[in-house]
Amino acid sequence: MPVGQFRNLHASSLTTSKITSIFTFQKGAQMNIVRRNLIGRTDRVPEIDEAEFKKSWPFYWVSQINAAYENALERRLKHLGIDIARWRALMSLYDDGYLSVSEISEHSAQKLNTTTKVVQRMVKDGLVTTRVRPTDRRVTEVNLSEKGENLRREAFKEAQAIYNLVFDGQSEKDVETLNAELSRLHERLKKL
Repeated sequence: MPVGQFRNLHASSLTTSKITSIFTFQKGAQMNIVRRNLIGRTDRVPEIDEAEFKKSWPFYWVSQINAAYENALERRLKHLGIDIARWRALMSLYDDGYLSVSEISEHSAQKLNTTTKVVQRMVKDGLVTTRVRPTDRRVTEVNLSEKGENLRREAFKEAQAIYNLVFDGQSEKDVETLNAELSRLHERLKKL
């Protein structure tokens, strides 16, 4: 069976309280078995050792990585005169072109009132322009100006330097796998 392929074997005799399916999958030479009940929960949810909470709690590490990344990025962006909030808005706009303030807020993982203030400052500084959305006149869209694009390009060089240092020695496949897993976890969290 190819790596990542699943074979579903119904085995209701494994439990008397719930019908259970057994999923087998092969990872390398190792065969893994996961039991899944009808509501979809696996029996292999990792246990968290409260005595070693920091070491074993993934959300601790996510917050630590985010804080360390933002501290490093803030230091590297300081000479350009922008902070993390502006960096996030610049990169959101670069990726998507015209966005509403609420869309920038969503992409930059910032509160709407914070994003509104950031965009107002960026308009004042000539980094972005605004227009009425052609398909919905109730929505104001924001776009990078030439000055904003130049600043974004310089800021991205600083972020790229951090990326290169942190991911030195990692394969492209490792980074793709990490991004896919983080994206999957993000989708689960958004459903809560």
